[in-house]
Amino acid sequence: MDSALYANYLNILKQELVPALGCTEPIAIAYAAAKARQLLGEFPEHVEMHLSGNIIKNVKGVTVPNSGGLKGIDVAAVLGIVGGNADRALEVLSEVTPEDIARTRKLIAQKVCSCTLVEGVDNLFITAIVTSGEHTASVTIEHQHTNITRIEKDGEVILDNPYQSAVTATVDKSLLTVKDILDFADQVRMEDIQPTIDRQIKMNSAIAQEGLDNNYGAQIGKTLMHVWGKGVTTRACARAAAGSDARMGGCSMPVVINSGSGNQGMTVSLPVIVFADEWEVSHEKLCRSLVVSNLIAIHQKYYIGSLSAYCGAVSAACGAGAGITYMYGGTYQQVSLTIINTLGNVGGIVCDGAKPSCAAKIASSVDAALMAFQLSIQNKSFLPGEGIIKDDIEETIKSMGYIGRVGMRATDTEILNVMIDQANIDQDC
Repeated sequence: MDSALYANYLNILKQELVPALGCTEPIAIAYAAAKARQLLGEFPEHVEMHLSGNIIKNVKGVTVPNSGGLKGIDVAAVLGIVGGNADRALEVLSEVTPEDIARTRKLIAQKVCSCTLVEGVDNLFITAIVTSGEHTASVTIEHQHTNITRIEKDGEVILDNPYQSAVTATVDKSLLTVKDILDFADQVRMEDIQPTIDRQIKMNSAIAQEGLDNNYGAQIGKTLMHVWGKGVTTRACARAAAGSDARMGGCSMPVVINSGSGNQGMTVSLPVIVFADEWEVSHEKLCRSLVVSNLIAIHQKYYIGSLSAYCGAVSAACGAGAGITYMYGGTYQQVSLTIINTLGNVGGIVCDGAKPSCAAKIASSVDAALMAFQLSIQNKSFLPGEGIIKDDIEETIKSMGYIGRVGMRATDTEILNVMIDQANIDQDC
């Protein structure tokens, strides 16, 4: 494999597969607020959040980790200021104390946080503005959850670094293809990927068990295990769902994310881990299969975008199905058919924010991906010209991405309108 392409694929994995504590949208708010307070140099009297619709959508219904069960934009922002450690990035709330939670509750009651919807910006857009007396500081995050693009203090611009110049220098996701992903998985040196992949296996398996052992959210994972039994398909769906049950329910355990999402990180990995255990494959084979699943998911999300009306559980489950097909010994053609069969079935499930029902969407998407796998190994698939399916796997992925990014844009707006009365956003904060 070309050395530059090899390095690019390896860097994509290292950049994408990082730990995060709690749902990444409220965590990104907490990170921006903590960073702004750090810049201000003193405790602020007020914090003002300027957010894109997708951020508001994904924070409204999810429990903020280490918050004592609290939900909302104001909780994420104020807790970030009170107890956040900006140097920990996506683990910004990992050091919160009970005293911090108590202080956060008091400040929220005093309405120190306000919120404004910002239109015409990237789907992932956050600006935190903190004030104390005559002093102000602001931090803006765009496109990725920790990608700070602008910093100001007392009217002076300290950093003005648009997204593109910050990211494309290190990785190029446009170079991802299914064929090259499989070649990379075959050829990658274990010492290059094992630390990253082993961390994903350990962290994501731990939170899945936590979700099965305790009562979080709607308890989708526990219910599936109770009703459907303990077969490998049930376990694959249930463990991924249980991880989401815990995460959306405010569990403080970290997960390794994919495409900026903890739910996607769990969906793309846990079913593959379950099948590896069932089939008793080697650890090396599991790691290589997880390389496939993670990169296939990232490949799809490159065209869909970070946040949209398209549920990321679908692309993540599609990646898991591809990884399981690879683990089984499937050919390039069969891996491609697994992707096609998944997208032709559940492509287009809508995202209406991060919340407990994400676990159910994950279970449904994984189930669809496993059916797609079973079809593909028998060389059965949906055919070109049937709906969105194209003659080529890459064109099919691009078409689904276009639908998610462009075609569902109006859907995204209407979902937000249904979820939030825009005139009362300040009350929600």
